Amino acid sequence: MWTEAQRRIYRREGEGYPSDLRDTEWARLEPMIPPARPGGRPRKTDMRAAMNAILYLLRTGCPWRYLPRDSFPPRSTVYNIFCKFQREGVWKAIWAELHMAFRERTGRDASPSAAVLDSQSVKSAEKGAVTTARWVMTPASGSRAAKSTLWSIVKGCRCGSSSTQPKSRIATGPAWSSRRSVDASLGLN
Repeated sequence: MWTEAQRRIYRREGEGYPSDLRDTEWARLEPMIPPARPGGRPRKTDMRAAMNAILYLLRTGCPWRYLPRDSFPPRSTVYNIFCKFQREGVWKAIWAELHMAFRERTGRDASPSAAVLDSQSVKSAEKGAVTTARWVMTPASGSRAAKSTLWSIVKGCRCGSSSTQPKSRIATGPAWSSRRSVDASLGLN
């Protein structure tokens, strides 16, 4: 049964937005926020307000320009902080810390000791080829824009097929004749 205190915590009543960090949550996240760089101007942005703005954006799904101006820093500041955290791996560190804390709070080991794989995961891992896209020019044309095609090359494919680039977009020559002979031997003509 829910108590009234639990309902208040769940509803996050009070001033601010429901996505705002509580004091205990901020105390947990604050040590993971990187300090301002030495030698530059001192940081004027309230990092808790910036984190609240990022959580508001993530929770509501609103565009950056619709970020309310009443209690959050300017949207460009919040966006720059978000991108900086992404580049420096701060989000990954926060996620790892919170994930371990959740596992410990639920009585499990901090790191998982087993994984569940379904047949689709195994099939995807077997294929595991990395594709890269390259532009291939036809021999008849010297300009890429005039006659070119996007060719996807599979790297590390163990399926037995060759991954060489075609000489031309037009299927002629030995490759075409061998394809026709394979189709004929399979009865696909």
